[in-house]
Amino acid sequence: MAGVSDCFAIGSTVACKTCYNKVIEGEVQAFDPQTKMLVLRCPASNNRPSYSNVYIVNLSLVSDVQVKKEVSTPQEPMKALNLQRINNRVRENIEQKRCLIAAVKAGVTQEGMMLFQTISKTINEVTWNGPNIVIMNQVTITPPYKTENIKGDNHSKAFTHIRKVVDKHLRDTQLRNKQQEAEKLSGVGGSTVMAQTIQ
Repeated sequence: MAGVSDCFAIGSTVACKTCYNKVIEGEVQAFDPQTKMLVLRCPASNNRPSYSNVYIVNLSLVSDVQVKKEVSTPQEPMKALNLQRINNRVRENIEQKRCLIAAVKAGVTQEGMMLFQTISKTINEVTWNGPNIVIMNQVTITPPYKTENIKGDNHSKAFTHIRKVVDKHLRDTQLRNKQQEAEKLSGVGGSTVMAQTIQ
């Protein structure tokens, strides 16, 4: 295996010939000298510029390695990951999924799910309690998830804010449904007119 470096700089361009005589050329994303594993990012096989193919190459199994372009400026060392923060996010996401599954099992309607998602975009403390949406442990929305189904302290800021969010959500949903209905009708009407024109 001629030309294998002890270390490949991240950002360098490397080409290697595999044991199947396939040449892989791409930008170095990572290299582990102990296992001799090289990670290369190459242009996407579907030719989309926003996509990439990523290859993990075992350098013990290649016949030729060439550094096509060495990176000129050294890369800054990567910041250490905050594992506590990552674990917290994973735990929160798992809890959200469990609540969502519980809501589905409780028979929550599509309208309820959509309202939950709308509220979740602006407020983090949104959970399910059976079929009920609970916001900040202060406001509860019960099925069928209309403005009159909002329960809590009528004079609190949270209640007032949630009421506005629900009102807007219901207006937007109604408008979207009307637009979809109009599109369906215009599509049917267009084919009828077309049929009359053809005859």
